[in-house]
This record gives sequence, structure tokens and C-alpha cells, in this order.
Amino acid sequence: MRYFAVPLLLSGVLTILQGVAGIAKDRLYGVPRHYEYRFDLTSWGWIHLVVGVALVIVGVGMLRGTSWRRPAGVTAAAVSLVTQFMFIPYYPLWSISVMALDLIIVFGLARFTADA
Repeated sequence: MRYFAVPLLLSGVLTILQGVAGIAKDRLYGVPRHYEYRFDLTSWGWIHLVVGVALVIVGVGMLRGTSWRRPAGVTAAAVSLVTQFMFIPYYPLWSISVMALDLIIVFGLARFTADA
């Protein structure tokens, strides 16, 4: 189970960087005009920062072998997957890359039962 800690930490760091760029109002992101989940980039930045910190905390917990590692890992990666999906119009390549990583994490944690 501990081998899923590295992808969780990677996803967390990438999401934190995405959040910091949003909070700093970086010109990296395009702002769509007609989008249902359109928030201010600062709001998206804080959302991604909180989700990224949660992913890092769960990744560290997974490395330490805590008892809550599997449900917390699945939950954090699933929340990250949904927020990345909602962020696709702002920066598609980054969001889809992190979504793929989150999907691998969710699948791996939900599927494999061996504890390594």
C-alpha cells in the first residue's frame, strides 16, 4: 500500500503549485467566458491549495503506515479528480495530467488489497 504514497505526494505537489499560481493571479490560466463552474482564479487557487495540502498529508500518512491511509487516499484523490475535472477549461493539459494520476491512485487504492 505504501507504493501509492509517491503518486499521492506528486499529485499533491502539482495541485499545490496549481493553487499557488491561481492565488497569485498568474497569467498562465485562460478564463472561459461561458462556464457553469466559473469562479474567480483566486477561489480556484485556494480550492486547489487546500486539496493539494490534503493530498500531501494523506501521502505522508500512507508512508507512515497509518490505519486511515486507504479510505483517506481514495477520498482525497477522488476529490482532486473532481476539482481537476471542473478546472479543465482553465488549463486543460495540466488538469488532464493530474486527473490521470488521480485516477490511477483511486483505482490502485480501491483495487489492490496487498499491504506492502
